[in-house]
Amino acid sequence: MDIQIQSIHFDADRKLISFIEEKVGKLTHFYDGIIRSEIFLRLDKSDSSTNKVAEIKLNVPGTDLYVKRQCRTFEEAIDTGIDAISRQVKKHKEKLRGK
Repeated sequence: MDIQIQSIHFDADRKLISFIEEKVGKLTHFYDGIIRSEIFLRLDKSDSSTNKVAEIKLNVPGTDLYVKRQCRTFEEAIDTGIDAISRQVKKHKEKLRGK
């Protein structure tokens, strides 16, 4: 699986990038047909403390899976996003088996 990480209007440090690559790489345990993943990280301009936004997009055969999370830290946003998108991956795999 090809993993692309884009941080918008800031530079993500190596620790954050390796954290994301590790978490996203584990999605292949659920379904090995994932072609590519795109992760977008950006800071929201709101005054609240939950201004870190992570968007995860997976290209799988037949469709794209997408999730967006806004949290206090990028790590938290990625964690909750991975949980949500892993459920989508499992559902997609079950649909393929049902055909």
